[in-house]
Formats: sequence, structure tokens, C-alpha cells
Amino acid sequence: MKINPIYSLLTFVLGVTFTFQSCTDLDEELFSDITADNFFQTEEEFISALGRAYQSLAGLGNHSGLWSINELASDEIVIATKGGDWFDGGVLLQLHQHEFLPDNPFFQNSWNFLYGGINNCNRLILSFEQLDNPNSAAFIAELRALRVLFYYWAMDAFGNIPLVIDFTATESPTNSSRQDIYNFLQSELAEIIPLLPVAKDGTTYGRMTKWAALMIRMKLYLNAEVYTGTPRWTEAAADAEEIIYNGPFNLEPVYRDNFVINNASSNENILVYPYDKVFAHGFNWVMMTLHIASQFSFNLTEQPWNGYQTVQEFYNSYVDPDQNPGTQGPVWKGLALEQTDGTIDGRLSNFLVGPQYRDDGSRLEDPGVEPLDPTGRNGDPDGPPVTFMPYINEIWPNGLRQSGARIGKYEFERGGTANMSNDFVIFRLGDAILSLAEAKYRLGDTGEALDLVNQIRERAGNLDPFTTLDDEKLLAERGREMYVEMTRRQDLIRFKKYGSAWWPYQGMNRPKRVHSTGSHLELFPIPEPQLLANPNLKQNPGYN
Repeated sequence: MKINPIYSLLTFVLGVTFTFQSCTDLDEELFSDITADNFFQTEEEFISALGRAYQSLAGLGNHSGLWSINELASDEIVIATKGGDWFDGGVLLQLHQHEFLPDNPFFQNSWNFLYGGINNCNRLILSFEQLDNPNSAAFIAELRALRVLFYYWAMDAFGNIPLVIDFTATESPTNSSRQDIYNFLQSELAEIIPLLPVAKDGTTYGRMTKWAALMIRMKLYLNAEVYTGTPRWTEAAADAEEIIYNGPFNLEPVYRDNFVINNASSNENILVYPYDKVFAHGFNWVMMTLHIASQFSFNLTEQPWNGYQTVQEFYNSYVDPDQNPGTQGPVWKGLALEQTDGTIDGRLSNFLVGPQYRDDGSRLEDPGVEPLDPTGRNGDPDGPPVTFMPYINEIWPNGLRQSGARIGKYEFERGGTANMSNDFVIFRLGDAILSLAEAKYRLGDTGEALDLVNQIRERAGNLDPFTTLDDEKLLAERGREMYVEMTRRQDLIRFKKYGSAWWPYQGMNRPKRVHSTGSHLELFPIPEPQLLANPNLKQNPGYN
């Protein structure tokens, strides 16, 4: 976590109530005589107000929001029901099996996260526009860029959403089409990109810059055929090239360094949200994925929840099961990280697998291991050791409590709390390089596409370079590189793999395919509470 102007002044702005006009007629009790007119005089004061808008991003790193719906609906992550744990009314199974219901609370949480951020941006944009201050123009552009980020995520997830940019509006909004939202974002980015800062230093860390805005536009173009029906590969390539060849970023020599506890020094990360275990809470992956007993592995102050697991087949895309048969099947007896040809994918740091140990190096035990655990470890005379198995027996009703490789992408702090201090990566150069490779591949330039993909493979470790490229290889390489960075669902849709049947988990009492199919499932439903609160909204097709 890196201290920056937005973060350091955030605590001040949260303690101040400004006399901003809102879209409601609630009477506000004033606790301060600081107003917009007498406060926004210096750059530091502007930045402190910006902190409230950026704080809206804090929900990215916790359970049951936008990150969760994207990851659980993909082939990367699942949360198996483990006896009495994690059924949660079936909402998690719905997400993974593509049986989306509008009353699933995860959709409402995601909607509130997105429109809370949009609302904060709209409020501050209005306040800054009312000032007679030459400093306000640059900050308005920055807020518009942040608003674009929220709208980009909202359009990708929900498609036909309200477009609200006037904080004083009092009428309930209607849906705008996905095409209209796309056009708005494209227009906004064209106007604000020239106005945004280009530096990569302490003054711009964790803030919207030209490069972050270009990443959003690159992704709009990369997915344009999905969003609008018209591909925009040339434009996607142009923005990716601007970031890669003219931006102040370089691939970190070690993949893992982008996600360590103190990852502010990464030369690859383009936009992050700076979490901190004391001052900026909300990054809870250490709780969400680790086994209950893992508290003693990392000497954590709280007990983890034993939830999020990596889908076995996705894990196997790193470790070839044909060369490592021990990584799959109903009997799992160990893990071979090194393949028989000697190649090692350094991105296996994305996972926690194999035997787990206490902080002092002694073996970690799990007295609650199930009698049905197929490894036979429950008969160990010294007690059943904790061993994370890539193998997942079933996702309901009796998933094994030690099954599934756990999310290890971000370094977990020994002696840490439920809140992590790693800065959450939103955009980074590795994504831009693979996006350029895909755009070039779609345009027929397979030579450059191969070179770009092999840059990523070379950085990953002692991997043989690809000599040919096809959709399957490109999608798989994106998956390995971008694991749990909230891109997989989008990638599956773009590569037309999202409607494919998930794998048949052994033991599942489902005679049909494991998840529902249909093109309407490429959008999540508009949350039911929003439809009830606003009769002007219409549900997405296929959910009525």
C-alpha cells in the first residue's frame, strides 16, 4: 500500500459535511461551516474531496459483490457447499450454474456498488462545475474518467442500464440500451483522455490517468462485437499499442511481484485501489478462500471462512493432467508442480495447493476432515493433515472441506488481519499485451500476436514458446495470466465459450448439463429491488 494524496486526505474529507445540493429533499444537519465555496481553494483540497469518489472502489476486494458475480459465473472459481457451510440459500450455486435469478442479493450488492460510485462522481462533478476556479477542469476530467470506469463495469455486467449524469435529476430513470451506454463511454473517453495526467508517480498512484482511461477504451473496443455487434479490432490494437509502447510501464520480471503485500513499486500495474489493513479496509480474500485451520499457517488474527476454490479443470490448464495424473481424479495423492518435460509455470503462485503447515513449520491438522475424503488422510495416526487438493468431488451438497486449489494470487501477510494491505490491481500491462495479441490475431497478423503471447509465457517461467496460435491457446493463456482479475467471464463471452457446459462434477445429482445456457445469460438480470423501486426500469430479456 502506498500513501498518496487521495488516501492521506481521505480521513479528513469523510469527517466533513459539505453543503452540496442532492437529488432529494432531505434536511441535512450541518456539522461544519466548511462549504464548497470556501474549501476548494488549493489542489490538496480538491484531492481530498476526490478521495470520497475513489473510496467507492473499496467494495472490489470483498465477498458478494461485482468481483464475486464475475468470478463465480466463470470457469475459474466455485464455492462448494461443504456440509452445512456455504449453501447460503443456493445463491452461490445459482451463480456458478448460470441459473441467475433477479432476487439474488449478489446482483443488488453489485448494482449498489456501481451506482454508488457513479452517484459520488456525479455529486462531485456538479460541485466542481459550480466553482469559479481554474483548477476544477482537470479534476472534473478525472471524475468523469472514474465515472466511465463504473459505467463500463455496469454495462458489461447488466447491459441495458440507466444513464444518469445529472446529480440534480429528480425523475426516475429508464434503461438505456447497451449501444447507447457504449456510445456515451466512447464519447466521454475521447473528450477526457487528452486532459488526464500521464505521469506514473506518487501524485497519480491509485488515480485515473490517461493510461487507465486508454485501458477502458481498449477493452470497449476489444469487446465491441459483443456490446454492439460490430468488431473494432483495429481501434483496440491502437489503444493497446499506445499503452505498451508509449506508456511508462514495463513487465515485472517476476509475475508474483505485482501482487505482493507492498506492491506499490510494481512497474506493471496501471491502476490499483490502495487497500490498507488499518486505514482502508475491504480486501478480504485471505478470509474468503483459506481453510479455517489456515489461521495457524499465517498466524492470522481471525479465522478464515473456507470458501472460494479454484475449479479443478482451470487449475489443470497450468499443470497438464496428462503429464501429472496425480493432480486429478477421485484419488489425489500429491502435487507435481514440475511437469515431466521440465517446464514450470511461475504463475502457479496464483494458487495454494498441497500440504499446509503451521507458522512454526509443523504440520497443520484438520480434525474435521470428512470420512468420505478419498485420500485416506482421515486415518493418519497423527491426525488428518490439511492438504489443499485441486480435486473437487462435488459442489453440492457435500463438497470436501479441503478440496480445490485456493486463491494465492496476492501474498498473505503473516500475522495479518481480515483486511489485507496489498493494493488491488484493476489494470496492468500484462493484460494490455495479451489484448494487443488478440487484436492482431483477429486482424490476421499472427506473427506479431505470437511474439506478444510468448513475451507473457517467457515471463511466466521456463515455458516453451508457442509456434502456432489459435482461439483455444489464446483464451487459455489469457486465463493463466489473468486469473481472478475479473476478466474471465468477459473473455469466455468474447471467445464464445460462455455457453459451453461446465465440467460434470463427480457425485452431482444433476442428470443434465451442469449449468443453464442461453445468450440472455451473457447479461446478469437487473436486480429485483431496483425494478420494484423504479417502475420505469425494464428487466433484461430472458428473465421475465
